[in-house]
Amino acid sequence: MKSTEVENRIRQLAAERRLPATHLERWLAIDQPSRTRLLEITETLKLRTGQIVAAIDTLDEIAVREQVTIADILDRPDLRRTLKSAGSTPARASALIDQLRAMRFPLLRAMQSRLVLEIAALKLPRGIAVVLPHELGSDELTVSITAHSGAEFERMLASLEIKKTGLMRVIEMLGGKQ
Repeated sequence: MKSTEVENRIRQLAAERRLPATHLERWLAIDQPSRTRLLEITETLKLRTGQIVAAIDTLDEIAVREQVTIADILDRPDLRRTLKSAGSTPARASALIDQLRAMRFPLLRAMQSRLVLEIAALKLPRGIAVVLPHELGSDELTVSITAHSGAEFERMLASLEIKKTGLMRVIEMLGGKQ
């Protein structure tokens, strides 16, 4: 595909999606193979405006940090698998953005994984849900109880009392204490 054709398609897509001018210019400023690859993925997954913005920002940061091109990042096996996986287009688009964020913030994702494992190890009953803050943006832990009777509620509270030490460990991890 010719450079001018790619640029015209990017400009058309940017106009249709009302992509901010700053992001359009950043997209056009990247190297030709990266620009083309990002366009292909954007069209294939029908990325929404916010997803395009997030992709450009995230890819830029990863490329600078790792000193690679955006095309190199987008051609990684795990991202290619996501692009070719089964599932709806919106689900694959969301998965792609999640994977890019995981690459951008590897320590955050590692901490999330550790917290999820800690919570799973507690083996709480079905009616108790432990919810981590979005993107670990705070040190607040949400615990909700769903009960259909007083007796069931009592069992849930007893279970929480038994698992209190483990839940406290999760909260401490959220606060940065290991």
